[in-house]
Amino acid sequence: MKKIAIIGAMEEEVDLLKGMMQDVRSRTIAGMQFFEGVLKGKEVVVVRSGIGKVNAAICTQILACEFKVDAVINTGIAGSLRNEIDIADIVLSVDAVQHDMNATDFGYEPGVIPRMETSVFCADKRLLDLAREVCAQVLPQVGVHVGRIVSGDQFISDPGKKEWLVKQFGGYCTEMEGAAIGQAAYLNKLPFLIIRAISDKADDSAHMSFEAFKELAIGNTVKLLLELLARL
Repeated sequence: MKKIAIIGAMEEEVDLLKGMMQDVRSRTIAGMQFFEGVLKGKEVVVVRSGIGKVNAAICTQILACEFKVDAVINTGIAGSLRNEIDIADIVLSVDAVQHDMNATDFGYEPGVIPRMETSVFCADKRLLDLAREVCAQVLPQVGVHVGRIVSGDQFISDPGKKEWLVKQFGGYCTEMEGAAIGQAAYLNKLPFLIIRAISDKADDSAHMSFEAFKELAIGNTVKLLLELLARL
């Protein structure tokens, strides 16, 4: 993997990574600012895609076509779907599914994308195994979970919908970009990994202010990314 794309969710995270890069060059495409440079001895492209599946897919396609990246790592936040996954924990994707893809009137199961070979986009095993190893070493105080990420253009706060996402898809957490990045990566034959810091329990039970969470999440994610890059 010669050139690694990092799609971040928060401006502060992208700014922090950009500040650590050498030989930084910037290009703006489709309203997104892409920063090329060297980080931990690796060629990287760092970008914030914006919110939602369309922004995420467009961003990934640009990374594939314009920057010729060899892999995509996406970081961000998500809502937990399981009691054992708490706020500030990290979820690493085994795979990702779009929970709001609905062609059931045509006989398809929920989440199935008609006329595609698969609707389940599997993360790269090497990236996943390495991220799990790095988490254990550099973030021993953080709960780390490995499982399915479910994505949709919806913020989930209804307990009934949360229960359905677990029952229907076996989701570990829910967010708004990962599966779109996974689909674009799959179509471009790019290895990918989705990393999510848990910001809430997909209900109204949050006990940490978002500002406090954001600072913690960015610190943990950047620490994980830097060590992951160093080992690739």
